[in-house]
Amino acid sequence: MNPLVSPSTRRNFVRTAAAGAVLAGMTSPFAWAQASARRKPNVVILFIDDLGYGDLACFGNPRIPTPHIDSLAARGAKCTMSYITNPPCSPSRCSLLTGMYAQRFGKSGMARGLPIPEDHPTMAEFMRDAGYVTGQVGKWDVGSTGQGPHQRGFMEVARNAPGLQYDREREDGSPVYLTDLDGDYMAEFVERNADRPFFLYFSPFAVHSKVKTTPQHYRDRIPGGDGTAYEGAVVAVDDAVGKLLAMLKKHGIEDETLILFTGDNGANRAEGGSSAPYRGGKGAGTQQEGWVHTPTIVTWSGVVPAGTVYEGMMATIDFYATMAAAAGETLPAACDGTNLLPFLRSESTGDVHEYLFWHNADPTDEPRRNLYAVRWRDWRMVRYPDGWRLFDLKHDPEEWRDLSALNPEIVANMRKHYDAFVATLPPLKPGADYKGGGQVPAGWGWHIGDGTG
Repeated sequence: MNPLVSPSTRRNFVRTAAAGAVLAGMTSPFAWAQASARRKPNVVILFIDDLGYGDLACFGNPRIPTPHIDSLAARGAKCTMSYITNPPCSPSRCSLLTGMYAQRFGKSGMARGLPIPEDHPTMAEFMRDAGYVTGQVGKWDVGSTGQGPHQRGFMEVARNAPGLQYDREREDGSPVYLTDLDGDYMAEFVERNADRPFFLYFSPFAVHSKVKTTPQHYRDRIPGGDGTAYEGAVVAVDDAVGKLLAMLKKHGIEDETLILFTGDNGANRAEGGSSAPYRGGKGAGTQQEGWVHTPTIVTWSGVVPAGTVYEGMMATIDFYATMAAAAGETLPAACDGTNLLPFLRSESTGDVHEYLFWHNADPTDEPRRNLYAVRWRDWRMVRYPDGWRLFDLKHDPEEWRDLSALNPEIVANMRKHYDAFVATLPPLKPGADYKGGGQVPAGWGWHIGDGTG
């Protein structure tokens, strides 16, 4: 059997809960917008910080109740082979918001403070120009000083209320947990803009490293009464999502809203996050699958069949292309992503990307964040100090068995494509003088503008 062909035959890419769920005749980019009878669909991106593949009940976590996020999976598609292409947090956000490998403009490793291209629209600028009101809630960590969310297309930005990383104060001085406040902000944004198409980007600090202050009532909701601060933080994020969903339901626009949910990189295992069934994550395990493999859900009632499980290879760079198609707009030429909707509806088959690449090299960054890897079919090849190692993720998701010596043809093929990708990149750049980067405005409530600063 040809080793370059056989892996693809082992995978079923799409499973749906009911036969006949796929609608025909909607393959053109402009047809997706017609699925919403009254207007262009709303778009919401929920981009959770350090959320591990195994942190959600719908992705197999046995302890943490996440009913609101689970409901998104039940009403849409659970994507089991979804990736971020530029870890960690800052480059991951840049890739998401530009729809391209951030290495295309020299950003690799952390490289905080490096400007994002002025000649390429961010998601927010693109959607603003398509007639959407654009809103941002939470962590920014993108671009250089002077490239805040309000300067790169976001018209309504939730202000950074004073306090510690996870604890804030309301205007009257009463304390509030940041994730609770974030949920309130999302609900406020929908309430204010329910009568017109909107794009909302939610990027909470949760469930990032410093979760020690998670309120006890969230920890108490873990069965057994022994919930950790981290587990409670995941529950708090689920509650925030619940506030969003309740407001969409209140205004009768659930079915008119495309929701894309994922994490910015894999689990922070030192805090209690889970990458199961994979190994690795943020920190000591950055060379392993768990750092870049994230739980992803795409929900759009009436367009994405309910109960779908999509097993094809995809990435957050595809979110831009997907929202552009949903809005009936033409994708900017510089984007690397692909519209996910035909794949989730079984109109296109197989992987969204035949290959995905990681070329994260920043000599000024921590060495553990330097990652060189490529994915193809069931194979993952990653460069360690002693050379390239090859793993079959279908049979060895924890990457214990290096199969490179047994599969020289596969190694050569993957290395050829990796080298060809790297050859297209400009010189990688170090970080700049960040000074906090383009900042979310400080204070309470909302900064309202036109998305140009």
